[in-house]
Amino acid sequence: MFDKKKDNSLSGGSNSPDVFRPAKGTAKVVIGNGVSISGEIKKADEVQIDGEADVTMKTDNLVIGATGECKGSIETHNADIWGLFDGDIKASGTLTIQEQGKATGSIEYQNMQIKLGGQLTGDIKKSDKIQPIKKETKEENKTGISMQEAIKKGE
Repeated sequence: MFDKKKDNSLSGGSNSPDVFRPAKGTAKVVIGNGVSISGEIKKADEVQIDGEADVTMKTDNLVIGATGECKGSIETHNADIWGLFDGDIKASGTLTIQEQGKATGSIEYQNMQIKLGGQLTGDIKKSDKIQPIKKETKEENKTGISMQEAIKKGE
């Protein structure tokens, strides 16, 4: 009767997407509350830690939940810390430490936001990107124009 229709809709034909194959860009890792993990996480787009983790990883987005405790060496674009972090972290985008968040260790960031109550201790370094205006000034200096002449030129 209607079994034929069910079979066609579940077969993953060209008209319907394959529900068992995730879309690109959805490589997400969740370490749940009560879970403990140690090791290396590779090729994850987003990592959420609500348990305990002693890891080395490179990811686009990291969230350490309120119950999360993370140790290790992390490279990420954005990090949002609600729990505890101890180790080396390099955030090429924004590092956010929430009200109950605590980060210690060697911390390098491009942009930072610390909410009232958030704690940050250790070796802290801001990464500077080359500003376009500085780049133009350097190029002008290569042509033999002094800094004062370059400023007058801009007026």
